[in-house]
Amino acid sequence: MPAADASTESDVGDVSVADVLAAQARLRRFLPPTPLHHAERFGTWLKLENLQRTGSYKVRGALNALLAGRERGDTRPVICASAGNHAQGVAWAAYRLDVPAITVMPHGAPATKIAGVAHWGATVRQHGNSYDEAFAFAVELAQRHGYRFLSAFDDADVIAGQGTVGIELAPHAPDVVIVPIGGGGLASGVALALKSQGVRIIGAQVEGVDSMARAIHGDVSEIAPVPSLADGVRVKVPGYLTRRLCASLLDDVVIVREAELRETLVRLALEEHIIAEGAGALALAAGRRVAGRRKCAVVSGGNIDAGVLAGLLTDIRPRPPRKPRRRRSESPRSPTRASVPASSPSPSHLQAATPAVEEISL
Repeated sequence: MPAADASTESDVGDVSVADVLAAQARLRRFLPPTPLHHAERFGTWLKLENLQRTGSYKVRGALNALLAGRERGDTRPVICASAGNHAQGVAWAAYRLDVPAITVMPHGAPATKIAGVAHWGATVRQHGNSYDEAFAFAVELAQRHGYRFLSAFDDADVIAGQGTVGIELAPHAPDVVIVPIGGGGLASGVALALKSQGVRIIGAQVEGVDSMARAIHGDVSEIAPVPSLADGVRVKVPGYLTRRLCASLLDDVVIVREAELRETLVRLALEEHIIAEGAGALALAAGRRVAGRRKCAVVSGGNIDAGVLAGLLTDIRPRPPRKPRRRRSESPRSPTRASVPASSPSPSHLQAATPAVEEISL
């Protein structure tokens, strides 16, 4: 996929880098930056959005949308459709800003996510067996009662809020960032934030749940997503705004097999001691096929059902990782007493020498 032209990459569609920077200014007092973790066995840095408020990056877009709406004088109750993480983000943001919120979630949504929404006081309505059926019902309720409908991804304020993930990554100078894609809000926002700095942005989708990859190549027909561990990215049709942004800004989209995703999630838990949901492990699974000296994968969420995690840990035996290649030491040998007298100052090249392996931040 060709990279976007430098003259247009910072302002595509109805969202710009300025919107992402404005979102960062709004969210700074509510959401501290999430940490980076170097997964040495994977050779990748991880942006731990599973440690975000509500356990997912989705709270960024939800909170920015409510704050931006308040600046515009929009005081309507808010309604959304979500498989779980967007609903939790809206519920938390509405609780903090004292805004009435209704979330429509499909039947079969993880119990952990339903409980998280209810905890923050939002009204939970379950409807349909997929995100798209819940979406249609939420839109109908919004039109009937005059609520503000807040899309999980196809909204300028939401995209700008998700882009603050990229703003936090920028000082660490990655050369490639891998982002999971469902509707495309996170990938669009991160690409807006980082593309002008020459960072490659790679999307990640699951085989059979690849509506964005198809749309980017011209196939915008509705698909029937196959069952997947990555329930948070099972979208039949990507957003209109996000489709234009991803087509213009993404360098590639990697399609991951379901078996790869499951093994990666288990390895992440056992080797890195990080709990991620299916969609949260997707970027890391795709990162195994992406070359880069300073790769970073976004762990987008950690709200996995306890029963699902227990089943995966019981059933999947990941292959042991390959042993790392031994690195040649770049440090000079310690001088002997015969060659360097004790009273002699150390040579300048020894004083400037650095260890072969140095701990650095990304």
